[in-house]
Amino acid sequence: MTNTSSVDLPEGTAPRLDDAGTEAPRAIGRPRSTRAHEAIIDAVLDLLAEGTSVGELSIEAVAARAGVGKATIYRRWSGKNDLILEAVKALKLPQPIDEGLSVRDNLVQLLSVVSVSVDPRAAQVFPCIVPEVLRNPELWGLYQQIVEPRRARTREVLERGISAGELRADTDVEMVALMLTGPVMLQRMLKWSPTIDDATLPERVVDTLLQGIAVPRN
Repeated sequence: MTNTSSVDLPEGTAPRLDDAGTEAPRAIGRPRSTRAHEAIIDAVLDLLAEGTSVGELSIEAVAARAGVGKATIYRRWSGKNDLILEAVKALKLPQPIDEGLSVRDNLVQLLSVVSVSVDPRAAQVFPCIVPEVLRNPELWGLYQQIVEPRRARTREVLERGISAGELRADTDVEMVALMLTGPVMLQRMLKWSPTIDDATLPERVVDTLLQGIAVPRN
């Protein structure tokens, strides 16, 4: 029997989902709440990547693009800023720390995913988010919740190096963490130096800093 209930939708508009996140009852597939969640996050990223500013972005526009009701969004997020930051978080790759590797190799691992995303929308989204984070105290606070676990992993590796006698006891952990991450973010987001190869950047940054903080070997 042919289904005659579907209709053509305007381009860029998702099929309407109910508050459970589904068009119609389905026996298999992802949970309906998961589909709704993913549709909402995708809608935010699509709108930002297409040039909608953070100030212009509205819950109404996100709901329309995702094909959900506004109530579905408000049940998951307290407001627009929370939603935007979760969408940005979805662009970031996890930071691995493999057990058994040296401090040097763990630091290279951590830097290898700084400002890197497998989602092509990241190249448009990150640059438009940064100015808003600097202007908006609430967004800045939420952003800190994203980056603090990443800073903590870097501190963990550096402190392990100090405890193991690989790094100098007087190493300023917080400053070194900043000095490791800063150049990688600057180069990958702004291409500050066209002569630097992104592929070898993490190793070069780590090795250059270790020359100053590593314990000399006889």
